[in-house]
Amino acid sequence: MNVVLAFFILFYERKSASSAWAWILILFFIPVAGFILYLLFGKRFNQKRLQRPAAYENSDFTEMVDHQLTQLKTDNLRNLSPVAKEMKDIIQMNMVRTGAPLSTASDVVIYNDGARKFEALFEDIRQAQDHIHLQYFIVKNDDLGNRLLALLTEKARQGVKVLFLYDDLGSRNLPKKFFDELNEAGGRATAFLPAILAGINPRLNHRNHRKLVVVDGVIGYIGGFNIGDEYVGKKIEFGYWRDTHLRVEGEIVHSLQNRFFIDWNQADDKYPMKYGENYFPKMESKEGPAMQIVESGPLVSHEDIKNGFLKMIYHARKSVYLQTPYFIPDKSIMDALKTAALSGVDVQIMVPHEADHIFVHSATLSFVRELVQDGVRVFKYKNGFLHAKTLIVDEKAYTVGSANMDIRSFALNFELNAFVYDVDATLEMTNVFFQDKKLSVEMTKETFKNQSLLERAKQDIAKLVSPIL
Repeated sequence: MNVVLAFFILFYERKSASSAWAWILILFFIPVAGFILYLLFGKRFNQKRLQRPAAYENSDFTEMVDHQLTQLKTDNLRNLSPVAKEMKDIIQMNMVRTGAPLSTASDVVIYNDGARKFEALFEDIRQAQDHIHLQYFIVKNDDLGNRLLALLTEKARQGVKVLFLYDDLGSRNLPKKFFDELNEAGGRATAFLPAILAGINPRLNHRNHRKLVVVDGVIGYIGGFNIGDEYVGKKIEFGYWRDTHLRVEGEIVHSLQNRFFIDWNQADDKYPMKYGENYFPKMESKEGPAMQIVESGPLVSHEDIKNGFLKMIYHARKSVYLQTPYFIPDKSIMDALKTAALSGVDVQIMVPHEADHIFVHSATLSFVRELVQDGVRVFKYKNGFLHAKTLIVDEKAYTVGSANMDIRSFALNFELNAFVYDVDATLEMTNVFFQDKKLSVEMTKETFKNQSLLERAKQDIAKLVSPIL
């Protein structure tokens, strides 16, 4: 059976060489368990489950993207800031590949503390008049989850339209009746790719990892926080939870709204969303930081957010600052970071001091050990668990969202990131990075040189199978 499956992987699945070899190694070194693991993690995504009849069309949004793209290619796009002009190649690639228009945010607030983020979100929900759209990977049946649900149920009873999209696997521990009260109040909750059999979901890959909220079409949230007590520092095993989220206002919210409509209609064909002016209200001011909302996932053949990362790294002339909880890059990202460091660019990476996934953490250390040899500076954040996913380039542009710097986020899961092109906004994010450095310890060549042979062996084995982590 292993031989048959190995031929299937090589000649039918058409995986990358590194991924194929990793699976073959697992199949032959742990035959029975390897076969089961492949059924859980390795099967190719069946796109038919999400190929539903289009119920949502926004011609204004599509026309804006086409118009901007024509102007970009002819250097006629008006009101481009100096930074946006400098990043024109990144903007154009995101526009061509993902249909992400260049928009502005009249207000951007960075949240790196869960309590403050959810306090702001709850207040925005209380003030909602027309609709509340939420999308999260993890929702938990704990204090924070129940407080949010109670507030949403109250708003639904007031006549506000509440839609909640959650990932079935990420939220697998929710009681079956968790959303009943919300549904009875007039809201609606829908699971993304639900299990065929209740409580049993063998599809561990290809999950909707996005986190976004839209309130009344004028306020939006995007970033890394999920819904659960650990995200506000209430779980002892994780300690303080350090994450990054944005609260935005302005026309950029239309891009978040557009993404939510598409994801909702893929998940819920019984209650599809249709365009309405109340969902995309006209914006008075178009001043503020230039931004794009970029998505990626297994429905497309290219790894679009990863390609955005690559463009930004190769664009760097001065600095690259990266925060990620899971650092399992492919060769293209490793080469980009090495090339930047060897070119004299200040490349600094921050990862957690403690791991929530031991095997993944060992793989992370194996990759940073290699980068340290080429002049990349690596820091371990020690003030709790670092879950932030940010990339800052030249203190002029940054990206933040749900995508980790790993192969799972690049190719297997559905992700969403904001790309921000603005000096002032990026300076604020840069200051956050350097505040975190004060709570971190640097890993040097000596750090890895003094590791035990057992620790290095763990890292090397984890790296060997990293293409499937």
